Amino acid sequence: MDEVADEAEAADRAEPELARTARLLAGASRARMLKALCDGRPLTVTVLAAEAGVSVPTASVHLTQLAEAGLVRDEHAGRHRYFRLAGPDVVAALEALALIAPPDPAPMTTLRAHSRNNALRRSRTCYDHLAGSLGVALMEGFVDQGLLRREKDHPASGCRPDRPASYGREAVYGLTPAGTGRFTGFGIDVDALMRGRRPVVRYCVDWSERRHHLAGALGAALVDRFFALDWLRYGVSPRVVHLTETGRTGVREAFAIDIAD
Repeated sequence: MDEVADEAEAADRAEPELARTARLLAGASRARMLKALCDGRPLTVTVLAAEAGVSVPTASVHLTQLAEAGLVRDEHAGRHRYFRLAGPDVVAALEALALIAPPDPAPMTTLRAHSRNNALRRSRTCYDHLAGSLGVALMEGFVDQGLLRREKDHPASGCRPDRPASYGREAVYGLTPAGTGRFTGFGIDVDALMRGRRPVVRYCVDWSERRHHLAGALGAALVDRFFALDWLRYGVSPRVVHLTETGRTGVREAFAIDIAD
């Protein structure tokens, strides 16, 4: 019996500490802070405390717990201390949980809450790539234009697709020759992306649209290019971004994709 118990204990130690992570994510204040960090930008304790609706000392305790669990990391800039998510895998886990989580039963009682919720669903960042209806519209437009190819089972030779980072396993996407040319012409160094360690094409299942949006190195490069061209601007709330009128016109001219108002 002792040997069986020892083997069970050894097996438990070899497994990831899911229960510990689950307990941290179960806290509403910690969950709100993690969601605020999902756009990849570092935020101060003060900002995160406001997002969570708690005091700064309480937020500091929560952030220390999240850092010890490897979910966030801190960095210093002068006298200021900032926090960011530990990596895209944390975002992927949060997005996957959002897909299966029941809706918040508490009604939104303020115009600000309604506006923020609508803005998040319309266009937001998922770590370093676009999500929401904007991200989904771009992904589907790239497929319709033949810039990306969706395959059910196995990727075709010559493509560099990757399995999904979050919750989606039924499809594989690859960059087509036409896509390589179009994105290169748009100012993205696709060859450099191909040489990098990060998969070029990944996808996430969007929690608000229940469809796919583009992730991976290409998704991140696209967001960087959109910001450089002033096609995207950050909103007043964390994660919220807005497509400018210049961006709406630019997307139509560069990719033949019409984005609804």
